Amino acid sequence: MGKKVLIIGGSPRKDGNSAALCEQFAKGASEAGNQVEYISLSGKKIGFCTACYACEGGECPQKDDVPGIIAKMLDADVIVLATPVYFYTMSAQLKALIDRSVMVYPKIAKKEFYFIMTMADTTVENFRGTLEALRGFVMCCEDSRECGIISAAGVYQKGEISGNPALEEGYNAGKNC
Repeated sequence: MGKKVLIIGGSPRKDGNSAALCEQFAKGASEAGNQVEYISLSGKKIGFCTACYACEGGECPQKDDVPGIIAKMLDADVIVLATPVYFYTMSAQLKALIDRSVMVYPKIAKKEFYFIMTMADTTVENFRGTLEALRGFVMCCEDSRECGIISAAGVYQKGEISGNPALEEGYNAGKNC
């Protein structure tokens, strides 16, 4: 059996451009014999971390979808974090999920991470803020490593990703994860 691959789509928009890249990554990873699960954060209830530190006692007092997602992160071998770029960083949904992992981030260890990013801007250098924010999270996950980046610039409206070379990059990254 292959690896457990968890793909987290951080877009608030269903079936958008970053989701298309997630689908291609999932297709490649599945064809390579891995166990793949895709979670879209669109429509999920994700409260912001309130820094109450009740989680130090074992459980966050917020009753939402976060504990289930984090349990899957802990179980995964490979975690793909996908996001559209909003104001040169990740979506609020993905950031809130990452912040809520404060309760267990030391246990999110020995993971392989891939990043998927899309943005309307055509200047590739403007992925930098998003990439650094994602890398900051991975740096906190002991013995974890960044394994790949799939990005598509100049895609905004749903479907603009069609024909973009990033789709094949996503598929190949999944195939080789």
